[in-house]
Amino acid sequence: MAPFPLAAVKAMFAPKQLRTGNDMDYQTIRLEISDGLATLTLNRPEVMNALNVQMRAELLHAVREAGQVARALVLTGEGRAFCSGQDLGDRANLANIDLERTLRDEYEPLLRAIYDCPIPSIAAVNGTAAGAGANVALAADVVIATESAVFLQAFARIGLIPDAGGTYWMPRSMGFAKAMGAALFAEPVSAQQAADWGMIWEAVPDESFADHWRTRAKKLASGPTLAYASAKRALRETFQNTLDEQLAFEARLQGKCGKSRDFQEGVLAFLEKRKPSFEGR
Repeated sequence: MAPFPLAAVKAMFAPKQLRTGNDMDYQTIRLEISDGLATLTLNRPEVMNALNVQMRAELLHAVREAGQVARALVLTGEGRAFCSGQDLGDRANLANIDLERTLRDEYEPLLRAIYDCPIPSIAAVNGTAAGAGANVALAADVVIATESAVFLQAFARIGLIPDAGGTYWMPRSMGFAKAMGAALFAEPVSAQQAADWGMIWEAVPDESFADHWRTRAKKLASGPTLAYASAKRALRETFQNTLDEQLAFEARLQGKCGKSRDFQEGVLAFLEKRKPSFEGR
């Protein structure tokens, strides 16, 4: 069999703007893929990247696309906010809004796509993450926030409960007591508080934030993708498994990783005192 053309490989990972299923450019987001890293930027800065119907559809398409062609995914926002949550600007539809349908048909597929993405994901929270925007960030594997960012479960301010996975991710990431306080008081949580509580991975000074998350993301994009995917599965299963079940599941996943070329390469690189060159999937 002839080798896969080098030009095709380069084209696969060259920076590009993908198109939606209707063969139209994205209007509310940007997606760039370079060197195995997919960077997805929410791009409605005039409304603090509020989520409307079109943005949710474009995000879903882009996350699924990135999961197929990249080795790591970053979600971030344009301007001073990561995402201000649901777009509440259309008052004409307020009386007829069906939040159950919206969550079921639009948010759930998007949140599942992020959570189940086969590649590691980072939410690079560059500013305010409020309401559904905060919970879209928490759906990622790792959250890195700039120190000036805040997380706000604002739902009670308009007579709602945390949604978009908030009632699932908050108790698991920050503990039950703090999750309850965040839901009831609807007060902002600073990035440093969020890091101290275990809600996010780290808070980074504003001046070094962009360089920092890019360095983190590039490390994941060059890492052992199979091991990353297996680690995600193992850590998530632990919440529903007994110790015996988790040990058995862990062993099965490790057995699969132990047969991969990445494992062989990792050991050889360690013995040869060099940086490993992982192939990923």
